[in-house]
Amino acid sequence: MGASISALLINIVVAAVILFGGTWLANKARPHVRGMLVNRNLDPMLATFITSIAHITAIIFIIIAALSELGIQTTSLIAIVGAAGLAVALSLQSSLSSFAAGVMIIAFRPFKVGDYIEAGGTAGIVEEIQIFSTRMRTGDNKAVIVPNSGIINGNIINYSDKDTRRVDMVFGISYNDDIGMAKKILDDVLKQDERILEDPEPTIAVSQLGDSSVNLIVRPWVKTDDYWAVLWDLTETIKLRFDKEGINIPYPQRDVHLHQVA
Repeated sequence: MGASISALLINIVVAAVILFGGTWLANKARPHVRGMLVNRNLDPMLATFITSIAHITAIIFIIIAALSELGIQTTSLIAIVGAAGLAVALSLQSSLSSFAAGVMIIAFRPFKVGDYIEAGGTAGIVEEIQIFSTRMRTGDNKAVIVPNSGIINGNIINYSDKDTRRVDMVFGISYNDDIGMAKKILDDVLKQDERILEDPEPTIAVSQLGDSSVNLIVRPWVKTDDYWAVLWDLTETIKLRFDKEGINIPYPQRDVHLHQVA
């Protein structure tokens, strides 16, 4: 009797060591495994995803090993876990959908860590792609956790995918102003900015005869990293040049005709 109790206590201690020690080792190994994958020139996004799956798999095997040490038949336990897993899967369809979406993101790579994207109802820089969700950082430094299913089931706009982008701007001038002079000013401003690419050539043209103004489109091409800086700088510079050269940007206006009734 005493021997069986001693053996049981030893098994419990060993199972505890396997469970807690194995879990501790798995948690400690997780960042090292990811670092090793990244050092082998594996994409950080893929490295994080593989590390997460490996960590969960290791925890499952540790639990099974600990239960086996206690004399529990793991074969029947696996069957029970499988049945329970099926029930859980039915109740967690959205989570499984996010998991499948994460696999698709890794496989088709519509974006990578560091890209600025618009997806899942938000826009920001991709910081991390996890098993069920993607972590993004918005322009005002807010962390947004977006389910992968929400990303893969909608449109994905990747602003960082291409090396160049076109800056689309519209400037309205008065009907009394010289269109040729305005276009010459716009062309001169673009030529003075070294960030504007020569190929493709910028577009300057009359796009619309509006209610209160003649609208000119200005569409230069820039490197993707320069997009916002060029947009803001050109908007200010063109306004100042128009003021200096006497080109008016009119306010919305409407002519009112009064008829005197005798």
